[in-house]
Amino acid sequence: MSPFLQATEVIDCNHSQIQALTSQTIRGARDVHEKAQRLFYLVRDTIPYNLYVPFFLLEHYRASTTLHRGSGYCVQKAVLLVALARAAGIPARLVFADIRNYLISERVAELMETNLFVFHGYVEWFLGERWVRVTPSFDKEVSREHGYPLVEFDGRKDAIFPSHDATGRQFVEYVRHHGTFSDVPLDLILQAWEGAYGKERIEEWKEGLQGSF
Repeated sequence: MSPFLQATEVIDCNHSQIQALTSQTIRGARDVHEKAQRLFYLVRDTIPYNLYVPFFLLEHYRASTTLHRGSGYCVQKAVLLVALARAAGIPARLVFADIRNYLISERVAELMETNLFVFHGYVEWFLGERWVRVTPSFDKEVSREHGYPLVEFDGRKDAIFPSHDATGRQFVEYVRHHGTFSDVPLDLILQAWEGAYGKERIEEWKEGLQGSF
């Protein structure tokens, strides 16, 4: 479990603000399940989902940076949750998969020219003698605005995107799994994005986000 409890350059679970927020959030929790549940909802709802943030340097993914920025896209939110979990003594790692979101907005569909999200990032943490997968990506407001099913976590069972919403509309399809990682495989992510979306489009996205943090 050692690699999944250690601080890294990006998963800076030893950062003073990460440590303080973790202590504040889990104080008084009865067990590891309640600790995990509290941390999940903290990241899900107090760090709004934001697709329009820098993504091309490791520093853009640092947990303390996302906390300071106050928003992030799926990988950045997952990194923050992993850091908080490790600070709480919960072994945690990153999981990546290619997914299709059948309910994305027209704006995002036009930006990407596809509904395929390559290397979607989420979290796997060790709870009650088993690995449990959760995705804190979409906060309450984003889910309400776009009509997404809200992912809920009971502290024990997997909590990832459902295939359909309550009305039967198709929501998320997990197309390909890339496995688990103890740290952010940024080179792999960017390489996969270039293959899926084109190098020219990735460069356009970078230029559009220059000066952001």
